[in-house]
Amino acid sequence: INPLRGHNNVQGACDVGCMPEILPGYINISSEREKAQARVKEVLGGELPPNPGKSMVKMIEAALDGSLKGLYIMGENPMVSDPDTNKQREALENLEFLVVQDLFLTETAMLADVVLPAASWAEREGTFTNTSRAVQRIRKAVESPGEAKPDWWIITEIAKACGASWNYDSPRTVMEEIRRFVPQYGGITYERLEEGPLMWPCPDENHPGTPILYTREFPHGKARFAPCDWQKPHEEPDAEYPFIATIGRSLYHFHTGTMTRRSPSGEYIGSLYVEINPADAERLQIKNGDKVRVSSRRGVVEGRAIITDRVPLSMVFLPFHFGEQPANALTASVFDEEAETPAYKINAVKVEKS
Repeated sequence: INPLRGHNNVQGACDVGCMPEILPGYINISSEREKAQARVKEVLGGELPPNPGKSMVKMIEAALDGSLKGLYIMGENPMVSDPDTNKQREALENLEFLVVQDLFLTETAMLADVVLPAASWAEREGTFTNTSRAVQRIRKAVESPGEAKPDWWIITEIAKACGASWNYDSPRTVMEEIRRFVPQYGGITYERLEEGPLMWPCPDENHPGTPILYTREFPHGKARFAPCDWQKPHEEPDAEYPFIATIGRSLYHFHTGTMTRRSPSGEYIGSLYVEINPADAERLQIKNGDKVRVSSRRGVVEGRAIITDRVPLSMVFLPFHFGEQPANALTASVFDEEAETPAYKINAVKVEKS
């Protein structure tokens, strides 16, 4: 079982602790506190903060109620990707200080007090870890434009300015610290990666890596399947909002379009469209290419109608790549209790010809 991740280095980010309750190597701050404290002291010479961090969902809630004063956003564009765009704007504007680090001046960066220009994947050295646990070297292909710098360099310089004694001079030195902190990466060096990817766990430099994690059984024996409890949708179609809007991606763009809308593929789909069933389109007197207005209890967007039987009756599909007409203006700030995944797929809307 190999679930595909939404981005190319999600696995690597999780491996090194980019989650509010997890340290590098998947040490839980709450349930494994003594182990976590010992590892931080041993490798970093510091103390573990008393509480876990906040998820993105909790950060936005805290920004809204004023308990979160500042936010540093790297490579994320919540003004396009996150639910209830108007609520996102309200939260970010309520902050006392917002820093955004990204390749371009995104919709979120336009709200920032400080924008830090970052280098792209083609302009920096480092590693990516894919969903198969393969740690792969990436190599700088071109120079960064203007003042853009690699993420590790920006963070290091900010830390130094804040009084921290961080002495990273390259991605290689960052990897050396990862090796000390994360046992699964213990045998992964830049020298070995020059020969090809290595799959963790790779505990020492003599270990060949682990292409298949479980060959005979899982640590607890056979796979365990857990039933999911069905949850009633947060809202259902009614007389005022008779359609269900489902929000997703198109083939020609990735995520919030920060890069793909600046590439030749942007010529194929350059603005928001709304897929609608032929029977619904006929009833509403909507023709292919007409401008339509889609509204929910949270917001309103306009896009070009595409009549197709890909969507069932009483449902419309909208891609979320377009910040000038953000489809997520329609979505509600309702989340799965465990994963905190927003309810992007079930939102009651009204559709009418503009």
